[in-house]
Amino acid sequence: MKYEFKKGEKLLFDKPLEWTSFDVVNKVRGLIQRELDCKIKVGHAGTLDPLASGLLILCTGKMTKQIQGFQDLDKEYIATIKLGATTPSFDLETEEDKQFPTEHITPENLDKTINSFVGLQEQIPPSFSAKRVKGKRAYIEARKGNKVIIKPSLIKIKEIEILSQELPNSLTIRVVCTKGTYIRALARDIGLRLETGGYLTKLRRTKIGDYNVDNSLSIECFENEIKNKL
Repeated sequence: MKYEFKKGEKLLFDKPLEWTSFDVVNKVRGLIQRELDCKIKVGHAGTLDPLASGLLILCTGKMTKQIQGFQDLDKEYIATIKLGATTPSFDLETEEDKQFPTEHITPENLDKTINSFVGLQEQIPPSFSAKRVKGKRAYIEARKGNKVIIKPSLIKIKEIEILSQELPNSLTIRVVCTKGTYIRALARDIGLRLETGGYLTKLRRTKIGDYNVDNSLSIECFENEIKNKL
């Protein structure tokens, strides 16, 4: 396979943990520009948090005009949630701030609660997010300890299932949802609906539309490919 970066390529990457989506964009752009010795447009089609891994679609050259189309596709995630506690960021970015009882959680009410999230609904995005509030990114104010009020967004959970559970401590779920859905916020809401706390401890994006992370490249593999094929 020969890449045509200027004409436009769609590249599937498995984003590593602790990399931002822009870290991947910058790395890939740098690799391409170094090999081609020219400037090239590179953009990603949907942010993944640094503490999440999985499928990230990058577009180059003229293909960047199609980024919105990829962003509009449904997403599939595998998420692990800790029950009985909360964090301000709804994930491991911040320390636990509160603990709650979990003895009342049973497989039966857990299953009923999880299924209740299927469908169209309003979701309040996390304060620790890239949402803009009064012109500023919400996470900037949240990290300062300031209160951030974000309006609910309309989202849809198309599929949700429990893959494993270690009650009363944690569960792992598979979620198929529309764009704009925050799985961290879903973890928070699952905790609330179970009358306990909940936050995300692991997140992996496995699909964007029909594109699967199983068909993606690592950064290292891509670096070797362009050195050998350009």
